[in-house]
Amino acid sequence: MYWRNLINATDPWQEMTRLQRDMNRLFDDFGTSTRRTFPAVNIWSNDEAVMITAELPGLDSNDIHLSVLDQNVVIEGNRRQAELKEGERYHRQERGIGEFKRTIQLPFPVNTENVNARVSNGILIVTLHRAEQDKPRKIEIKAS
Repeated sequence: MYWRNLINATDPWQEMTRLQRDMNRLFDDFGTSTRRTFPAVNIWSNDEAVMITAELPGLDSNDIHLSVLDQNVVIEGNRRQAELKEGERYHRQERGIGEFKRTIQLPFPVNTENVNARVSNGILIVTLHRAEQDKPRKIEIKAS
Protein backbone atom coordinates (compact mmCIF):
# COMPACT_ATOMS: atom_id res chain seq x y z
CA MET A 1 0.00 0.00 0.00
CA TYR A 2 2.78 2.42 0.94
CA TRP A 3 4.65 1.60 -2.26
CA ARG A 4 1.53 2.36 -4.38
CA ASN A 5 1.07 5.83 -2.77
CA LEU A 6 4.73 6.56 -3.31
CA ILE A 7 4.43 5.71 -7.00
CA ASN A 8 1.33 7.95 -7.42
CA ALA A 9 3.00 10.81 -5.57
CA THR A 10 5.85 10.80 -8.03
CA ASP A 11 3.68 10.27 -11.12
CA PRO A 12 4.54 13.21 -13.43
CA TRP A 13 1.12 13.15 -15.13
CA GLN A 14 -0.67 13.50 -11.82
CA GLU A 15 1.52 16.49 -11.00
CA MET A 16 0.89 18.01 -14.44
CA THR A 17 -2.87 17.56 -14.01
CA ARG A 18 -2.73 19.23 -10.60
CA LEU A 19 -0.62 22.09 -11.97
CA GLN A 20 -3.02 22.59 -14.90
CA ARG A 21 -6.02 22.62 -12.52
CA ASP A 22 -4.30 25.21 -10.32
CA MET A 23 -3.40 27.39 -13.33
CA ASN A 24 -6.97 27.21 -14.67
CA ARG A 25 -8.31 28.28 -11.29
CA LEU A 26 -5.83 31.17 -11.22
CA PHE A 27 -6.86 32.45 -14.66
CA ASP A 28 -10.61 31.72 -14.49
CA ASP A 29 -11.57 35.40 -14.42
CA PHE A 30 -8.65 36.67 -16.51
CA GLY A 31 -9.87 38.69 -19.50
CA THR A 32 -13.42 39.00 -18.23
CA SER A 33 -14.62 42.19 -16.70
CA THR A 34 -15.64 41.91 -13.09
CA ARG A 35 -16.70 45.55 -13.14
CA ARG A 36 -20.44 45.88 -13.43
CA THR A 37 -22.21 48.46 -15.52
CA PHE A 38 -23.38 51.35 -13.36
CA PRO A 39 -26.09 51.96 -12.52
CA ALA A 40 -27.72 48.53 -12.42
CA VAL A 41 -31.20 48.77 -13.97
CA ASN A 42 -34.43 46.81 -14.31
CA ILE A 43 -36.65 47.58 -17.30
CA TRP A 44 -40.15 46.32 -18.05
CA SER A 45 -43.10 47.49 -20.12
CA ASN A 46 -46.77 47.04 -20.89
CA ASP A 47 -48.95 48.39 -23.71
CA GLU A 48 -49.07 51.86 -22.12
CA ALA A 49 -45.58 52.57 -20.74
CA VAL A 50 -42.04 51.43 -20.02
CA MET A 51 -40.69 51.53 -16.47
CA ILE A 52 -37.05 51.78 -15.45
CA THR A 53 -35.57 51.44 -11.99
CA ALA A 54 -31.90 52.22 -11.42
CA GLU A 55 -29.82 51.64 -8.29
CA LEU A 56 -28.14 54.92 -7.30
CA PRO A 57 -27.15 54.61 -3.63
CA GLY A 58 -25.98 57.76 -1.95
CA LEU A 59 -27.24 60.09 -4.69
CA ASP A 60 -30.16 62.48 -4.51
CA SER A 61 -32.16 64.00 -7.34
CA ASN A 62 -29.70 66.92 -7.73
CA ASP A 63 -26.86 64.49 -8.54
CA ILE A 64 -28.76 62.76 -11.37
CA HIS A 65 -29.49 64.02 -14.88
CA LEU A 66 -32.11 62.26 -16.97
CA SER A 67 -32.81 62.88 -20.66
CA VAL A 68 -34.85 61.26 -23.42
CA LEU A 69 -33.82 61.44 -27.06
CA ASP A 70 -35.59 59.42 -29.75
CA GLN A 71 -35.96 55.94 -28.24
CA ASN A 72 -33.11 56.34 -25.76
CA VAL A 73 -33.01 57.30 -22.10
CA VAL A 74 -29.74 58.66 -20.73
CA ILE A 75 -29.03 58.48 -17.00
CA GLU A 76 -25.92 60.39 -15.96
CA GLY A 77 -24.46 61.96 -12.88
CA ASN A 78 -21.53 62.09 -10.53
CA ARG A 79 -20.86 60.04 -7.41
CA ARG A 80 -18.58 62.01 -5.14
CA GLN A 81 -16.16 60.47 -2.69
CA ALA A 82 -17.13 60.91 0.94
CA GLU A 83 -14.79 63.29 2.68
CA LEU A 84 -12.90 61.74 5.54
CA LYS A 85 -12.21 63.60 8.75
CA GLU A 86 -8.69 64.22 9.92
CA GLY A 87 -7.02 61.00 11.03
CA GLU A 88 -9.49 58.77 9.14
CA ARG A 89 -8.48 56.56 6.23
CA TYR A 90 -10.06 53.92 4.08
CA HIS A 91 -9.40 50.25 4.78
CA ARG A 92 -11.49 49.14 1.84
CA GLN A 93 -13.18 51.17 -0.89
CA GLU A 94 -15.37 49.10 -3.21
CA ARG A 95 -18.04 51.63 -4.19
CA GLY A 96 -17.07 53.45 -7.35
CA ILE A 97 -16.79 57.21 -7.53
CA GLY A 98 -16.79 59.69 -10.39
CA GLU A 99 -18.96 60.49 -13.36
CA PHE A 100 -21.22 57.89 -14.93
CA LYS A 101 -23.44 57.71 -17.98
CA ARG A 102 -25.80 54.92 -19.00
CA THR A 103 -27.84 54.91 -22.23
CA ILE A 104 -30.85 52.62 -22.43
CA GLN A 105 -32.66 51.87 -25.67
CA LEU A 106 -36.43 51.78 -25.26
CA PRO A 107 -38.66 49.17 -26.91
CA PHE A 108 -40.93 51.82 -28.47
CA PRO A 109 -41.23 55.62 -28.95
CA VAL A 110 -42.37 57.52 -25.87
CA ASN A 111 -44.16 60.78 -25.18
CA THR A 112 -41.36 63.02 -23.86
CA GLU A 113 -43.97 65.37 -22.38
CA ASN A 114 -45.30 62.59 -20.12
CA VAL A 115 -42.27 61.25 -18.21
CA ASN A 116 -42.36 60.75 -14.44
CA ALA A 117 -39.12 60.36 -12.47
CA ARG A 118 -38.39 60.24 -8.75
CA VAL A 119 -35.73 58.97 -6.35
CA SER A 120 -36.74 56.89 -3.34
CA ASN A 121 -34.27 55.13 -0.99
CA GLY A 122 -31.45 55.31 -3.55
CA ILE A 123 -33.61 53.94 -6.40
CA LEU A 124 -34.41 56.08 -9.43
CA ILE A 125 -37.91 55.21 -10.70
CA VAL A 126 -38.79 56.38 -14.22
CA THR A 127 -42.09 55.87 -16.06
CA LEU A 128 -42.17 56.75 -19.76
CA HIS A 129 -45.57 56.67 -21.42
CA ARG A 130 -45.89 55.30 -24.92
CA ALA A 131 -46.43 57.83 -27.71
CA GLU A 132 -50.06 57.94 -28.87
CA GLN A 133 -49.12 57.44 -32.52
CA ASP A 134 -47.27 54.23 -31.59
CA LYS A 135 -50.04 52.63 -29.53
CA PRO A 136 -51.80 49.69 -31.17
CA ARG A 137 -55.12 50.66 -32.71
CA LYS A 138 -58.15 48.50 -33.15
CA ILE A 139 -59.29 48.53 -36.76
CA GLU A 140 -63.00 48.13 -37.37
CA ILE A 141 -63.82 45.62 -40.08
CA LYS A 142 -66.96 46.36 -42.09
CA ALA A 143 -69.11 43.70 -43.66
CA SER A 144 -69.85 44.16 -47.36
